[in-house]
Amino acid sequence: MEAHMPAVAEMLKASEAAVVSRVSLRDVNRVIDEHILPEAFVSLDNGRYVLAGACSLIAFYFESARRLTSEERLFAIRTAEARLARARALPWSALLREDWTVHHEFLTIDLMPFMRGASERLDDLAAARAAVTSSPDILGGTPVVRGTRVPVYDVAASVAAGHSIERVLETWPSLDAEKIRLASIYAEANPLRGRPRVSGDLPEGSVIIADRRVPRRRKTG
Repeated sequence: MEAHMPAVAEMLKASEAAVVSRVSLRDVNRVIDEHILPEAFVSLDNGRYVLAGACSLIAFYFESARRLTSEERLFAIRTAEARLARARALPWSALLREDWTVHHEFLTIDLMPFMRGASERLDDLAAARAAVTSSPDILGGTPVVRGTRVPVYDVAASVAAGHSIERVLETWPSLDAEKIRLASIYAEANPLRGRPRVSGDLPEGSVIIADRRVPRRRKTG
């Protein structure tokens, strides 16, 4: 997976950074707007992008909020900034061999767990990218699970609606549990924009899971 994994220096879309950091898109926008994340790790050209390696710092900032003060968290991020900047050209495997401990007065902060967590979620992001494809010849370019005609966003919507893996597999037997997981990751990292298209027809390959109709109220005299 290392060869396909996003590099430390790759710039991720804000929505992708949210997935890798395990925070909300709102949180990613916050670390950008409030300059919590060093400007060297952010790009605002043609959208909002965050250095892949810096996702570990975003995760640290929010996950450690209950134990560390804002000052302590910012100190750790600023201290790690120079180390991460020097490591931009390194593969993730080399990054994980670096020393990520930070000393602040009487505190010793270990950032390595956050580096490992970001590395694992970047693996997932890379796998999700590889598991999805789109072509004008398949459902008009709608992203589908590779090797199938199953729309990725339909699968993700079913999972988000709380449908069990077993139920999703009944609907799309060409999938498996891992493909369903990766479809959800892809959809979260690449959210649809605008309102969903209203259509009376189901996408090709879709099956109605539930059809509940609300009866109209009769007008009273």
